[in-house]
Amino acid sequence: MKHISSRDNPAVKALVKLAGLAGRRGASVLLDGVHLCRAWLDHHGLPEQAVFDAERLDQPELAALAAALPSERCLALDARLMQSLASVESGQGVAFVVAPPAPALPGAVDENCVLFDRIQDPGNVGTLLRTCAAAGVKRVFLATGTAAAWSPKVLRSGQGAHFALAIHEHVDLAALLPRLRAPLVATALDGASDLYRTALPARCAWVFGHEGQGVDAGLLAAAALKVRIPHDAQAVESLNVGAAAAICLFEQRRQHWGAGS
Repeated sequence: MKHISSRDNPAVKALVKLAGLAGRRGASVLLDGVHLCRAWLDHHGLPEQAVFDAERLDQPELAALAAALPSERCLALDARLMQSLASVESGQGVAFVVAPPAPALPGAVDENCVLFDRIQDPGNVGTLLRTCAAAGVKRVFLATGTAAAWSPKVLRSGQGAHFALAIHEHVDLAALLPRLRAPLVATALDGASDLYRTALPARCAWVFGHEGQGVDAGLLAAAALKVRIPHDAQAVESLNVGAAAAICLFEQRRQHWGAGS
């Protein structure tokens, strides 16, 4: 494993630049921390490159990760250089450089899925990905304008959910609609049925919308079913999109629990 101590090293400069791209389209990404790196190994195999804090390589978790990788793909950086790559103030001493999966759009979508309509807050996107995975959803579609799924903040909020999902980014949701074989279901305030009084289909294409604007009007018009979540509107006007999605997805799961959902 090559040890680097200079900030001027070309490899370090390339890593710092990559960290600044924060999951932009077409770029490789940095997975920061033992949990995400181990999940990548388990689900996708070897990274393009692995970077370790040279001063922490004697820690058992880091040593085990390093032992599982070809030495020519590994770099050991001085602690101050490693910290410049970390997505949080106190990094865990390891990062993988990976090319995020980019699955092709299926010709037909006949499974439970979730459409993210311009959800901009990375924390909300990560929370929603985590909720989808926990509720048994396997496929999600992120519209253009949604926070980058593989950005550091979304990865942290997702807590490994990325590895349980087929994530399609930069999707034209209107163009996706003809491929859906499950009914489109949206949350709305007007003209919507009470979620808890509605028989939800076993398979739905749920759409959750922009934090301020809600679901796009065209998608709302195309929805086969609109539901609202009863809540104390005098206390709060609306629910956070992550909370709303969790309520909807787990109500659907509850209704169909006996069917193996």
